[in-house]
Amino acid sequence: MNQPKKTIGIVGARGHTGAELIRLIAAHPALELTFVSSRELDGQRVAEHNDAYAGELRYESLDPEAVAARHADVVILALPNGKAAPYVEALDKAAPDTLLLDLSADYRFDERWYYGLPELTRGKWRGERKISNPGCYATAVQLSIAPLKDLLAAPPVSFGVSGYSGAGTTPSDKNDPEKLRDNLMPYSLTGHTHEKEASRHLGIPVEFMPHVAPHFRGLTVTTNLYLSRPLKREEVLERFRRAYAGEKLVRVLDEAPWVSRIAHRHHAEIGGFALSADGKRVVVVATLDNLLKGAATQAIQNINRAIGVDEYTAIPVPTND
Repeated sequence: MNQPKKTIGIVGARGHTGAELIRLIAAHPALELTFVSSRELDGQRVAEHNDAYAGELRYESLDPEAVAARHADVVILALPNGKAAPYVEALDKAAPDTLLLDLSADYRFDERWYYGLPELTRGKWRGERKISNPGCYATAVQLSIAPLKDLLAAPPVSFGVSGYSGAGTTPSDKNDPEKLRDNLMPYSLTGHTHEKEASRHLGIPVEFMPHVAPHFRGLTVTTNLYLSRPLKREEVLERFRRAYAGEKLVRVLDEAPWVSRIAHRHHAEIGGFALSADGKRVVVVATLDNLLKGAATQAIQNINRAIGVDEYTAIPVPTND
């Protein structure tokens, strides 16, 4: 590219998603990683923790004012829920032109922020400099429901199972391999943040029941949809194929996708499409890697669009294997 690279920094780079972001940025022709903030890794070389990065950059422990003082073109906040506000306030004050992308749930309900699920909200972007990245489960749930939203006769019900990387790096029962061994751990069975998020952005009530499994990465969402009129299976397939035609990071399959086949891949897969005998109930299965299409890859999609390069720059798109 002839244009100078955009400078980009990450706050909260110690986590699993931070590592994936570093990998994607390291291969990006239009982005230059200029700082990575992590209190726990302060002073250590990024290259010692991430084999995709070959430079001399070191982790730093930066407070909100220090982040804003860097005046990066792009800042990604990869912090736990409830921690983003001081950084947003500091950047608003000292670096209002910075493109800010937040990976937490903090601004997914804020009308002043663009909600960036490109396959469903691409046409709603109005040049906002603040982007809220969708949740991993919420991405899969919405992609599973949107093509049939106008035909629903009742709230969709989604059963979710995620690998334990979705629980982050802070020790808990939900990311303890010993407690998860030979186990399936239910949690937040009503009122989960992603239930509220999917309901808000689809404009319909959604019921969601999450679980954690012993595998590390990748999630499955199985969604039950009651229809207001009967459909044939080919009609359902055609709706999904038409909705995601040309979308490089959504694959519509005939069969139900397997979570074991989506780990380390950058797209979502949707399939199954099992219909009841009367044609008025359909079950849809979606899988994605919660650290990639559920977080880091989707962040790069959004950033690419906002800085004016091709949406899929530096993102490995799936082949038809």
